[in-house]
Amino acid sequence: MKKQSVLKAAAAIILGISFILPVAACNKDKAEAPSSVTVGITQEPGLFDPHLAVAAGDKEILFNIFEGLYKFSSDGTLHPALATNCTVSDDCKEFTFDLRKDVKFHDGSVMTADDVVYSIERAKENIQTLGTISGIEKLSEEQVKITLSVANSEFLSQATFSIIPKSVSDINANPIGTGPFKFKEYLVGQSVTIVKNEDYWNDSLPYLDEVVFKICADMDSGLLELQNGSIDIFPHMTKDKAEMAGENFTMVTGSSNMIQIFALNNAVAPFDNVKVREALNYAVNKDDIIDLTMDGAGTKLTTGMNPVIGKAYDTSLDSTYSQDLEKAKSLLKEAGYENGFDMTITVPSNYLVHVNTAEVIADQLKEVGINAQIEQIDWSTWLSDVYAGRDYQSTVICLTPIYAPMDEIARYHSESTDNFINYKNPEVDRIIDSIPTTLDENERVELYHQLLGILVADNCSVYIQDPMEITVVNNNIEGYKLYPMYIQDMSEVKYKES
Repeated sequence: MKKQSVLKAAAAIILGISFILPVAACNKDKAEAPSSVTVGITQEPGLFDPHLAVAAGDKEILFNIFEGLYKFSSDGTLHPALATNCTVSDDCKEFTFDLRKDVKFHDGSVMTADDVVYSIERAKENIQTLGTISGIEKLSEEQVKITLSVANSEFLSQATFSIIPKSVSDINANPIGTGPFKFKEYLVGQSVTIVKNEDYWNDSLPYLDEVVFKICADMDSGLLELQNGSIDIFPHMTKDKAEMAGENFTMVTGSSNMIQIFALNNAVAPFDNVKVREALNYAVNKDDIIDLTMDGAGTKLTTGMNPVIGKAYDTSLDSTYSQDLEKAKSLLKEAGYENGFDMTITVPSNYLVHVNTAEVIADQLKEVGINAQIEQIDWSTWLSDVYAGRDYQSTVICLTPIYAPMDEIARYHSESTDNFINYKNPEVDRIIDSIPTTLDENERVELYHQLLGILVADNCSVYIQDPMEITVVNNNIEGYKLYPMYIQDMSEVKYKES
């Protein structure tokens, strides 16, 4: 993956906070005026190139502009999008896609098989998980075949990469896709505006004429606008803030499939010592963290996979840790840190939930003699120094994988560019490499369980919670759907009829 891609990919793991601010009155009749909704975001967009901009804050915008051959729906299932079907060979090495007909890009040109082939080739160069693609063949104007160098029973979950027009030389400067909304403009430090795609292949969508993603300072400023009546939908809220919305709003909740991690740099002392990492797992009280940071609205986690993922998750791991201060002290003594040590938790200052979590963790660590200083840094510095540069001791952040088990655990491969905790275990590498080539589902599940067990035994980091996804929706708005991943799908959002 290119260096720029590595840096921007970092942001895909972040729990963003965003707010939706209407610029049109509720129940507005389209015949009278265009319907418009404004979405607040706290992260300046990084890239509009869909093959590089995998940042969580960017993806929730780009999901409305670009589409892949397949696409996740709000229930986490995978459905055909720009493809209508996929035929998979028995050995899971060949994937033949039937292309949807009469799809137009936002510039009016018709999507062709050549555009699809070009997009696959380009995505392969920039997206690490597509590295096993060994062949791309245009069979006809209606069919394209992808051949893999090794079998991959889960490849369809990766076929969500964006299809872009071959004719556009700089997709970042000219974001043209096939999605329900078209890119209109980006005003640095202010907003990104997208407008209705009148030629969308699903002619029943979208309902809104315009969506404005407004760059907000923080959650508190967005909440103030909410209380002043200028926000229709407010996603990624904390429970206490959501309860301040008032009677004109309904709270929608669900699992976010996010993984908040107290990440420990395994290559830096003292966290290169497994006993120290284990001690921290016993030193923290996750229930208290969830109560204090999310008002109890979170699911306690034990390892690097979210329980909502299903069978691949091993529920037997859930009771592995509970706070045990004496055991934590004993482990520190064994590791040679009987008197504790000083450490730094580096946190991006624009994510309040992570700053608050770091503060609670620091207080808890004092009880075992560890003095944790919190260093708040700006987002771009966090990306360059912590994630890409791996120059840190510890951090608190949220991982935001897609709804696929491999996406949740692939980062623990020693050669993964997403392995920002510098975790290395040859057996983990072997299992990660073997899962895609294991065609029997039950055998894959067993491999996932083995992998998770090793991650827990190695205490690679401290996993805190899946923060409950809480969205406040104005009673005059309908069609908003929560996704078990970091997505703001505006295609079905609309004002209720009078």
